[in-house]
Parts: sequence; structure tokens; C-alpha cells
Amino acid sequence: MRKFLIAAFFALLPAALESQAPFPTGAEISQFMASTTCVVLDDANSAYNALIKKAVSKCWKITKLEYIRKSEFEKTRKDPARSFLILTETSFERDKSSTYYNFLNLLQGKNVDKIGEMPEICAVPLSPAGEDDLDYGYRLEPLLNFMQKHAAMISEDPGLTGRRYLRYYNKNVPEVPGRTILLRQDDLSPAVNTIEKIRALYKYDVRIVPEDTIIRAISGKLPRTLVLVKVGPGTENKGHGFCFKMLIGTDDNNMYYYNQHLIDSNNPDGLLPADLKRLARF
Repeated sequence: MRKFLIAAFFALLPAALESQAPFPTGAEISQFMASTTCVVLDDANSAYNALIKKAVSKCWKITKLEYIRKSEFEKTRKDPARSFLILTETSFERDKSSTYYNFLNLLQGKNVDKIGEMPEICAVPLSPAGEDDLDYGYRLEPLLNFMQKHAAMISEDPGLTGRRYLRYYNKNVPEVPGRTILLRQDDLSPAVNTIEKIRALYKYDVRIVPEDTIIRAISGKLPRTLVLVKVGPGTENKGHGFCFKMLIGTDDNNMYYYNQHLIDSNNPDGLLPADLKRLARF
């Protein structure tokens, strides 16, 4: 799918994942809650279209839904009665490799000149740009559920809109040891790629499982279970770019941990020992 490009022409601050789009005001959040959310599809019939349709039809409940083609987006995006769920390609200034990532963006319609000026309800990393759509399909449901929960939270308290953005959810880290963490082998850095290595840093319930097990945990809303959503640069830019890490609850759609790091020889793509040490502090 050909995505919209949003280049982040600023430093990616260690304290937060930010984007070029502005945070919404209280009035714009109210507009979103009353809006019809337009799911922006590729003009061609693509795997992404099928995957996002399946995911939103299953789990989207916060607003009414409508599907539009990418060619219609520019004609409709200025309407405040509409919001938009759209896939964008984003890069970051601190990343000298200029790696692009697919982000799911939830934007509120507004009469502004550029897509980057539309109020952003929520944005989450989905995959490296260019990755096969089928490789990230299982991530859509937990991410969409989280985005809805985030939107409901800022609707109840607009003062939380920009508060450290995704890192705000690290307030939930103390609850992680009371839950089971499910990890894919491919999402682990070499320093923590076995249960034995993990146990040396994190003594609580964690399991390395096949992707099918994670999919079943998500669809079955397995109680007190967290899944790791890891987004790295992919094979084309291996060894460069950012790695994004999120722990999301399968039963409650909460985000329990968010972090990102710039990949280098000491910090490869994947969950790091530093992440496990942080989770184990509580």
C-alpha cells in the first residue's frame, strides 16, 4: 500500500514519541467522539485493506465507521464531523539511516492545509515500511483496541492529551509482574533470546511462544496476559533505525510498557536486557 509520508523534522525526544501532528484540544476531542471514523483504504485491492477491514469490524466500537479510498481522503479530511484511521510512513530526524515506519494514525478532521496539521488523537507504530502486510496482521487488533482506550481516556480528561504521550502508560509498569508476558522469539535481542537469559533478569511469568499462541491469546482475551508488540526497521535496514516496544493487555487493552531505542552495536533490534531490568524493579 502506498502510504502518506509524514517526516518528523525534529529530534525524537527521549521522554516521548512525538509526531508532527498537533495534540487535539478539548473541543476537538469532543468532535472526535461524535464523529464518523473513516478507515482510509488503498485505492487498489491490497492485503492491508482486507486486514484492516477485518480488524476494525471486529473491535472498533468508539465511533461510527465508514470506509473511504485513499483518493477520497484529501476531499474529506477537512470535515470536523469525520475522523480518519490512516496508515502513514514516518521517519525521525535522529535516525540518520532515514528508515521509514508504518504508523497507524487516528486523526480528527479539520480545515488545515496539510495532513501533518490535523489533530492527532493517537498514533502507534505498526511495522517497518515495506514489510509484507501479512507479517503484521496480528498486531492490528491489540493496537486498535488500545487506540480506542486512549481516545476514551483523553475524552474523559483532556488534560492528559499530550502528557508524555505513549510513555505516559509506563505508570502501569508496577502491574506487569502480576501478569504473564508472551514473547515471540523474533522480537528478542540476542542477550535475552532464551528463557534462561530472561530468568537471570526477570523472575516473573514470561514465555517465549509461537505467533499462533499470541494470536489465540489476543482473540480469546486471555486474562492477565500481556503481548509484546515490537516494531523494528526490518531486514532492509537491519542494524539501523529505531526499535519500538509495547506491552499490551489481551483482556483489558491497556498499554503496560512503552519504550524505544536507537539501534546500534550495543543495543540491537529487539527487547533488551534494560527493558527486562526496568520491568523487574517492581
